[in-house]
Amino acid sequence: MIAMTTDNIVLNAEPSGKLQAIEQVGELLVRNGFIEPEYIDSMKRREEVANTYLGNGISIPHGLPENRNHILKTGVAILQVPGGVTWNPGEIVNLVVGIAAKSDEHIEILTNLTHVLDDPATVERLAATGDPSDIVRALSGEAGTSRRPGPELDVADFDHSVDVTVMNPHGLHARPATFFLDIAKLFDSTIVVEFDGRSGNGKSLASLLKLGVGSGRIIRIHAKGDDAMQALNALKDAVDAGLGEIEEEKAVARTAHGWVPSEVKRTIPGCTASPGLACGPIRQFTHRRIVVEAMAKDPEHELTELGHAVAAAKSNLRMLYNEVRSRSGEPQAAIFRAHEAFLEDPELLAETKSRIRGGNSAGYAWRQVIDDRVRAMEQHDDEVLAARAMDLRDVGRRVLRHLAGVLQDEPFTSSEPVILVAEDLTPSDTALLDPALILGFCTAGGGPTSHSAIIARSLDIPAIVAAGPTVLEIEDGTMAILDGDGGNLYLEPSPADVETAAETRKRIEAERDAEYRTRYEPALTLDGERVEVAANIGKASEAEKAVEGGGEGVGLLRTEFLFLGRETPPDEDEQYQSYKAMIEALNGLPLIIRTLDIGGDKAVPYLDLPAEDNPFLGERGIRLCLNRPELFLTQLRAIYRASMHGPLRIMFPMIATLDELAVGKRLAEKARIEVGAEPVDIGIMVEVPSVAVMAREFAKEVAFFSVGTNDLTQYVMAMDRVHPTLAAQADSLHPAVLRMIDQVVRAADEAGIWTGVCGGLAGEPLGAVILAGLGVKELSMVIPSIAPVKARLRSITMKQAREIAQQALACVDNNQVRALKLP
Repeated sequence: MIAMTTDNIVLNAEPSGKLQAIEQVGELLVRNGFIEPEYIDSMKRREEVANTYLGNGISIPHGLPENRNHILKTGVAILQVPGGVTWNPGEIVNLVVGIAAKSDEHIEILTNLTHVLDDPATVERLAATGDPSDIVRALSGEAGTSRRPGPELDVADFDHSVDVTVMNPHGLHARPATFFLDIAKLFDSTIVVEFDGRSGNGKSLASLLKLGVGSGRIIRIHAKGDDAMQALNALKDAVDAGLGEIEEEKAVARTAHGWVPSEVKRTIPGCTASPGLACGPIRQFTHRRIVVEAMAKDPEHELTELGHAVAAAKSNLRMLYNEVRSRSGEPQAAIFRAHEAFLEDPELLAETKSRIRGGNSAGYAWRQVIDDRVRAMEQHDDEVLAARAMDLRDVGRRVLRHLAGVLQDEPFTSSEPVILVAEDLTPSDTALLDPALILGFCTAGGGPTSHSAIIARSLDIPAIVAAGPTVLEIEDGTMAILDGDGGNLYLEPSPADVETAAETRKRIEAERDAEYRTRYEPALTLDGERVEVAANIGKASEAEKAVEGGGEGVGLLRTEFLFLGRETPPDEDEQYQSYKAMIEALNGLPLIIRTLDIGGDKAVPYLDLPAEDNPFLGERGIRLCLNRPELFLTQLRAIYRASMHGPLRIMFPMIATLDELAVGKRLAEKARIEVGAEPVDIGIMVEVPSVAVMAREFAKEVAFFSVGTNDLTQYVMAMDRVHPTLAAQADSLHPAVLRMIDQVVRAADEAGIWTGVCGGLAGEPLGAVILAGLGVKELSMVIPSIAPVKARLRSITMKQAREIAQQALACVDNNQVRALKLP
């Protein structure tokens, strides 16, 4: 236990309010060498998202977990306020106990402190004592209060209970206890937590802290009520998951290459997107300038549009709140409640509506009002209020996106190599970036199958995604190490860490060089079975690069590059010339051309597509092409003309029904006859669960399947792959996705056709081995992944691949699959 001395205590303090009380107790922690001065601000900011009032005149202010790097050592300081200070309305505090928790040594003091709450006479005496030793004795357990057992709550009539181990490194201290009671309060049942012969109310922070549960100790949770079992299951899951602290532990533990930092100022965990290490300065990328018309002719229509936009933004914020709260607790989620409150501000809405009635468009009026408010808040003397300006700006942009007529990209420029930080990256963003200057990506949103992840792998640079909005607050120029294997961004690393990271990077590069030298060798397993490895490309110029990179053809040509970033669609001859050039560059290697896949997250202004609440479930892929047959026929004619110059196959995207396939094939035959070409193989992308479920029927109608794991994953898991909080969980290695693929392969084998995979999973070494073991004949991936995937397949037997594939199918979640060890 930490030593309590009178130096830790200030008597007869008279703070003017809560914030000054926190400043005074924080300064005492600084003077005693427990914290750096910066931690005081963190203590204040915690009050914005959580109430640290325990009850009976005692509060325990402490900082946010992300600022723990400002704690020098574990310690406690006490500010005695005999006259009392208002903490929150109706809450008067006489003892302000400031906590700096670097380890679990403070747990016993908290336990003693919560026992004091049961003794009003002791609290009154400590609040008025002129001898600091009285407080030392009470909190050190020498005054008798801490040795009394906690109040025994009768659990005899509780029907349900569960035992669970608290694995948090510092036990059940304030933050995880707060997370626990947030979950408990979601249920009507009575919750009691029992530990070491004592019990406490599971919906009371003081009661939970009073138990003094350390790391690795077992607690028994009791519940009584109609939803008792649901409550126990939720609480057990929450404790098993780390009570909101699991990500902090993962942040320093997850690495695949063995490198870990020894000393960094801050770690931001994200989701692995592209392997490798990068070290350099941070550079923020703000993109997608939202353009709106200033004036509008129909005020009533604009008012309706405003209402729809605000409602859509509210819905998104509620979803974010619920997701973050269930994953990380109320303090981390509370910001989204505050954002929603901005949208309900009657003055803000009234002023916007007034401008609309005066002739402005809804988007212009909204932006003007938001900008005015933001400027006023930024100039406020109150630092807390000034900081809220960023929140209001974020809320404003969230609504404005629903009102925007045009999104204009602003080119990213840099004079030095940087680690790029962005909210997310779209396909059009890629064309604006210079890969020579991008050491690595880190995005706030996205997921393993998001565009930012695909872009990172295609450029062969390290990247992490889904790192959360805090990355957008990092100042330009901040030195960082980005670990694409471990999924972490390390800020302000020590010189030693920079040096060891550089050494690891050189080792990784040497391994890749060795793989690259053998890139032209076929992917023959040790027992002689071959898997074809091809390239995914999205530009005409990449066809030659695919061959140079070791590709045995092109398994996916995304034709959208011809349609994006222009004001009119390409004509037949322009498309024909592009496809012909690719065939010639491949020099006899096969080319699979996917027909236009526009919609979802890829918008083309000149097609005048209507706004959709859920574009991924709307008019996209083959649906759009069938609804616009002239657009489709033009492309098909160009493809068939190009087929006269070399081997070529056609692939339809986003097929969901046999009728769609039949109509698509009829239009293809019409185009073929019109240009006088010979028939070519026609296959389909397997991206929609309906196709996987009916694979036997589809296999009779096509020449091949190509599984698009990115979209298949989001539809199987019902998780938008660009969702700000869910995307990281949309993992193609989930057994549900793998079992779908297994079903497709079996149906293809029965029909005598082959199955390929052209999604991101094919480019992962573990994914490639599992897919080969399932019987996938062709793997198509971004060019930089070809050499390492080939090398991995050459290092195993197909028997081993089949064994690990069966193990993966038997797993219960993606984490179990990713824990499988390759031979």
